Amino acid sequence: MREPSARVDDLARQVIGAAIEVHRILGPGFLESVYEEASVLEFDLRNIPYERQKPFVLEFKGKVVGDSRFDFLVGRELVVELKAVESVHPIYPAKVIHYLKMSKIELGLIINFHAVLPRDGIKRITLSL
Repeated sequence: MREPSARVDDLARQVIGAAIEVHRILGPGFLESVYEEASVLEFDLRNIPYERQKPFVLEFKGKVVGDSRFDFLVGRELVVELKAVESVHPIYPAKVIHYLKMSKIELGLIINFHAVLPRDGIKRITLSL
């Protein structure tokens, strides 16, 4: 596996810092939509470049077969998937891996705001291209 560029790593650090701040203030227990709204506010305060609910197409053998959305596409180089669940089901990292493959992006984060400690709710996923 190849590590992402320093630029993408820096974006990830900025997003993690923002997520920790959101978690510090709100704590666990709210709906995912609440954390998404709070993340938008925190990203704006920190001047983190993002696209929210960014659509992208899914292809199979060169043909479009559907579409999906990233919760956040940060700096056009980092996929961020938000969760507010008791535990991160194995399908969530698999989903992010597929997002990375389809978009040819190297790094994704799953941020689960339901974790008691913020660091326990963050999963970094890299993709070797």
